[in-house]
Amino acid sequence: MASINLIEAFQDFKEAENIDRPTMMKVVEDVFKTLLRKKYGSDENFDVIVNAEKGDLEIMRRRTIVEDGAVNDPLAEIAYSDATKIEPDYEVGEELYEEVEILDFGRRAILAAKQTLASRIGDLKKNVLVKKYSERVGEIVSAEVYQVWKKEILLLDEDGSELILPKSEQIPQDYFKKGESIRAVVKKVELKNNSPVIILSRTSPDFLAKLLEIEVPEIFDGLIVIKKIVREPGERAKVAVESYDDRIDPVGACVGMKGSRIHGIVRELKNENIDVINWTNNTQLLIQRSLTPSRITNMELNSEKSHANVYLKPDQVSLAIGRKGVNIKLAQELTGYTIDVFRDNEGEPEEFDIDLEEFSDEIETWVIDELKRIGCDTARSVLELTAEELERRTDLERETIDDVRRVLKEEFDKG
Repeated sequence: MASINLIEAFQDFKEAENIDRPTMMKVVEDVFKTLLRKKYGSDENFDVIVNAEKGDLEIMRRRTIVEDGAVNDPLAEIAYSDATKIEPDYEVGEELYEEVEILDFGRRAILAAKQTLASRIGDLKKNVLVKKYSERVGEIVSAEVYQVWKKEILLLDEDGSELILPKSEQIPQDYFKKGESIRAVVKKVELKNNSPVIILSRTSPDFLAKLLEIEVPEIFDGLIVIKKIVREPGERAKVAVESYDDRIDPVGACVGMKGSRIHGIVRELKNENIDVINWTNNTQLLIQRSLTPSRITNMELNSEKSHANVYLKPDQVSLAIGRKGVNIKLAQELTGYTIDVFRDNEGEPEEFDIDLEEFSDEIETWVIDELKRIGCDTARSVLELTAEELERRTDLERETIDDVRRVLKEEFDKG
């Protein structure tokens, strides 16, 4: 057997466990049959026998023994006198098998074969990776942070394959360190410069959908269906669900006892508020539910223009709009309707305001409770009072009051 230790490329065979053996054998065979065609003009009478375990191969040449002077095709036939030089017992009409020394091809040809083989195996690995992740688009994967860059994070899966989590697909509050294990959904598989690039996402609605599927058995079993998800990553999400079993409350099943099922998801999404609502084909009711946590008192619908005028009590308006207008924006995405909010019994649109609860990540809860105690439930209601008046009416220190007013004012300045 001509063992030239096929090369480092053979070692790649053992590492590329996901490439099936017949495919690998075919690649090796193709590479060396190309060598044969270059040297002999044809590969028809040659057998390439590969031993991937040992990392070697042998090439056997088949020729039929014919009478001396009767050779018409030197590739397929050999004269009797030449055959007996190889093995004296041969007779005319028999098949002669002769091993071709790989070294006979020459160093340059062997080197070219090595490079071609390594390249072909590299392509096979890429194809396996593309196939593997193309089938997993929309699924959650866990991977380890390998490198953190400004615009993206490089991750490695359990097989050592490289995955990319771009900054645009990260939740704004995400912060990862090297060696940390993170979860994300496979968003898409791209080819850049003939190399596969697997893009992950933590901001996609699919990520939330899959997290719910993991936490809620009824969704996994198909008893509850997620009809639609809209998200403002890290801020708020709205999930419309429907039950195919009258005995199951879809909202209750998703939230769990005392929020047990939803809490883990909220933590994973960096405290993103998740509103789970019952899906309905009744547009008016769907709009009403989509504006959770606010309660509306009246509504005017224009189905032709997909527009709704919603009327609420003054203390509900800021809840309906939400901080940075996120709540009403998501409600519009969920329902497909343009929604205008009005103060109840008045035709003028409500001046933009924000509920104090929306600032709970910047203002401590006890401070918000103290402001609510004196009747200040919204940002504007606080700003309408002077710092001196707030200091007199609450138990808050002047420094705390100034900080609160600054945070609230900055929010309106941004708007």
